[in-house]
Amino acid sequence: MTGRSGARAAAAALTAGLLAAGSPAAAADAPPAAQLSLREAAPGTELTVTGTGWRAGTLVMLLVCGQNMVGGTNSCANAEGAAASVGGDGRFTARLAAAAPPKPCPCIVHVASVGGDAATVALPLALTGHPVAEPPPEQGAPRLAALGPARLEGGDGILTRFGAPPSRTFTVTLGNTGPAPVVDPVFRLGTARGVLAPQWEEVRWKGAVPPGGRAEVRLPVTLGAGAHGSHTVSLAYGETVLAARPWAVSRPYGVLLFRALLLLVVPAGLFRAGMALVDRIRPATAPEAPAAQEAAESAEAAGPGEAADLPWFTAPQTSAPSAGSPTTKGHQ
Repeated sequence: MTGRSGARAAAAALTAGLLAAGSPAAAADAPPAAQLSLREAAPGTELTVTGTGWRAGTLVMLLVCGQNMVGGTNSCANAEGAAASVGGDGRFTARLAAAAPPKPCPCIVHVASVGGDAATVALPLALTGHPVAEPPPEQGAPRLAALGPARLEGGDGILTRFGAPPSRTFTVTLGNTGPAPVVDPVFRLGTARGVLAPQWEEVRWKGAVPPGGRAEVRLPVTLGAGAHGSHTVSLAYGETVLAARPWAVSRPYGVLLFRALLLLVVPAGLFRAGMALVDRIRPATAPEAPAAQEAAESAEAAGPGEAADLPWFTAPQTSAPSAGSPTTKGHQ
């Protein structure tokens, strides 16, 4: 009987041990979670924070932080924080005052376990009357860097010679030196002539650059109509200029030829239009008959025996001698 009782006691102890070991494992399988009693509160309001799925026996710290806790606990109301112990079932309940943090909102309640698995949960909280500002960029944000010189691909067409906008494809290989992937980044593409400041334009690139990876970025760039001279194309991500490339644009000589033709064609057209206008408003006059035609008509009217009076010839007039006039013939 003693042996049987000892075997039964050992079996019961083993079963209890397995059950005790299984409970924390089941609790550990659930991810840590927390919940606020109020999503929006005035500064000083008491909040109730409940959590589930935390590691049993650990200590949990609760803080109200501004700026989404970017920059660490310097943006949190550390003096008004709270602490709670996690029970054997992985649950805890804590009371926390909604203290105003030293940084503006967006605000969160930061819940973190001290020691153990170092689990953290951020709960959004709106503080009535507390200032709100754009949060700064997070540390460890994606960073891009040029891995080689940039280049401009493409050429000019025949229309560019006559003043069409010149265009190229800005190509550069970029690498991601940050810990997070870069997905569909928005670049700033700037064009500048000579020593003038660039004119920036936002351009979205469709693609992704994984951490430690590289990708070839190709972006179209177009100048204004008739542009010529020395230009510079720059690519920036955020406030950092990643690459720049000079661009010497040829002068559109076709425009000069077109202007020269205008200088010849327009005056000639105006002259012809003016002459046509003068012919239209000038009064019409009857044409005069030529002198030869008039003389011929006079000769026909005079007849064959009569001499016609021509304008350039006058016939000598002869008269019969009178009775008293002396004559040389027969004069004795």
